[in-house]
Amino acid sequence: MTVLRRTLLALPVLVLGAAGVVLLAPGGLGDPAPQVVTGGPSAEAYRDVVGVAGNLPGWLHGPGEYGAAAGVLVLIGLVCWTGWSGWRRRTPSWVGALLVSVAAVLAYLVSEALKLVVDQERPCRALGEVTIWISCPPVGDWSFPSNHSTVAGALAGGLVLLAPRLGLVAVPVAVAVAVAVLRVLAGVHYPHDVVAGLLLGASASIALLLALSPAGTWPLTRGRVPAGVSGDGVLTPGRR
Repeated sequence: MTVLRRTLLALPVLVLGAAGVVLLAPGGLGDPAPQVVTGGPSAEAYRDVVGVAGNLPGWLHGPGEYGAAAGVLVLIGLVCWTGWSGWRRRTPSWVGALLVSVAAVLAYLVSEALKLVVDQERPCRALGEVTIWISCPPVGDWSFPSNHSTVAGALAGGLVLLAPRLGLVAVPVAVAVAVAVLRVLAGVHYPHDVVAGLLLGASASIALLLALSPAGTWPLTRGRVPAGVSGDGVLTPGRR
């Protein structure tokens, strides 16, 4: 697959991801005042989720506070395992794991920049009547998009391409089990914050893999390898 073709595949992924983030953003571009979201589907969903969370046993509050960070660590571990396995077996999947790691860092930096542009107030401050599991982040620690969900989306999205079986574990961890939902349950993010983070991270990771990963790094490229190279990226006997 040529560089041009790879780029043409990657660009729509980035465009779709960026479009999703823009559509979910509450505004803020060019407006110095913080964006305070008190109405709409996301705010109502937040109230419902936090209301349910408030009725859960107190011993769940600890896992709710640290579960998202634990989920990100699990995803990091899965990417590291994929990279180590590729290195040990001398397959190019270790390069893909490195690209996913780079994408996660880049997506995190973009999410931090977006926070400074959008300036969306945390829901636990905008909706003062809610009771949440943990302390509300300080003033100036903006809400949109969720950093945890951005990193989780990048790691899980990359694993879906690199190691689909691990992707079956990674996606639920990123979306439901540990990261995105827990950030809403804990009361520190709106649902649209975590959805935007997942879209941002996943699109960055998938696009980088599409554009830069060597042949055979992820299943969709296997079988499209240069002449003289096996599916695992190793030169075949008798070929140069």
